Amino acid sequence: VAATQDHVRRALMHEPRGHAGMYGAVVVRGGAAAEGAHLAALFLHCAGYSAMCGHAVIALGRFALDYGLVPAPTRPETAVRLRCPCGPVTAFVPWDGHRSGNPVRFHSVPAFAAATDLAIDVPGHGKVVVDIGYGGTFYAFLSAEQLGLDVCSSKTRDLVSAASAVTEAVKKQFKLHHPESEDLAFLYGTILTDGKDAFSKEPTTNICVFADEQVDRSPTGSGVTARIALQYHKGLIQLDQTRTFRSSTTGSLFTGKAVK
Repeated sequence: VAATQDHVRRALMHEPRGHAGMYGAVVVRGGAAAEGAHLAALFLHCAGYSAMCGHAVIALGRFALDYGLVPAPTRPETAVRLRCPCGPVTAFVPWDGHRSGNPVRFHSVPAFAAATDLAIDVPGHGKVVVDIGYGGTFYAFLSAEQLGLDVCSSKTRDLVSAASAVTEAVKKQFKLHHPESEDLAFLYGTILTDGKDAFSKEPTTNICVFADEQVDRSPTGSGVTARIALQYHKGLIQLDQTRTFRSSTTGSLFTGKAVK
């Protein structure tokens, strides 16, 4: 698609139809969505393509029900099986017999900690310590405090610039590996956090800066998945402990937990 159909992405994501923070999906049906899935999806953004987007999976789950892409949906909840570039993902969507509803939840692909306590030299900021987690795509994680910023009160522009510097530095200083597909072995972005990784019933806040300095409106589905994997790996949360994650830009909330 990138080689032969990229004009479609550019037309949809860029001005005048899109904007600097635009995100989208191309829905694929038929043969390409085989192996028991209701539909497949290619995720688009302003700079290119993504392997996973939990934010989009939530939307696509409702879209699939409301547009009749799932035969015989069930009440009170329907499982919508998606094929994403990272693998199979299942969304669970409320269904009242006529239309979809909220809240939508999903089971993602297996997530894991790729690296912890990795020292990275970031131009303009010096040495920082990052974790790298995979939740359908790879992210670097660190507290904004390490960069002299506050994820809740600093200017978004300053957070974006700092996160982008971390992303570029990690790309140069650490080689990613995915156990199943080298096509997935790329760093998608950096997520700056408030540092509150230990289990708490209070929300923890983060901002995700991905692709070409795009900022996620949500706490980031794939990013939350990766962050949960890191917290579980470090023994900071247990199975079935639900955490709440807040977007520093919009205040929107996702909940998530490690289920197995």
